[in-house]
Amino acid sequence: MNITIISVGKIKEKYLEDAVLEYKKRLSRYTKLNIIEISDEKTPENPSDVEKSKILDKEAEGIFKNLKGDFYVVTLEILGKELDSKELAKNINDLSISGKKNIVFVIGGSLGLSQKVSEKSNFKLSFSKMTFPHQLMRVILLEQIYRSFRIINGEPYHK
Repeated sequence: MNITIISVGKIKEKYLEDAVLEYKKRLSRYTKLNIIEISDEKTPENPSDVEKSKILDKEAEGIFKNLKGDFYVVTLEILGKELDSKELAKNINDLSISGKKNIVFVIGGSLGLSQKVSEKSNFKLSFSKMTFPHQLMRVILLEQIYRSFRIINGEPYHK
């Protein structure tokens, strides 16, 4: 199975980059992982709805450029479905069993995701009703993917 994370914005803090590298190393036992960073657009202090729409559309272009092929697309959205770790593991395992070889997780930028991207999603996943910085969300997602593979393989994991 191949897992790709498409994330709007770059990680700037070293401690978050270190965490990403650690989870990439841990996940290499289970899956091929690819992380694609899309440039985030500059957002004015108090953007109008028109400005927000333009920014989201521009970020969507970058996301769509990387969604070529046979992917099962999971978007991270506040209004998505909340799963516990075992449910996420089951979903990943079920996709693998059903022959889905490529799962793509999409993390939006500070304004979220364009409706166009959301509409292309096969599954909308929410980690919480709270908002998290996209840089931190990448680490949280990687940890949950790693935990999922531990669960799938019957290995111990922290509860």
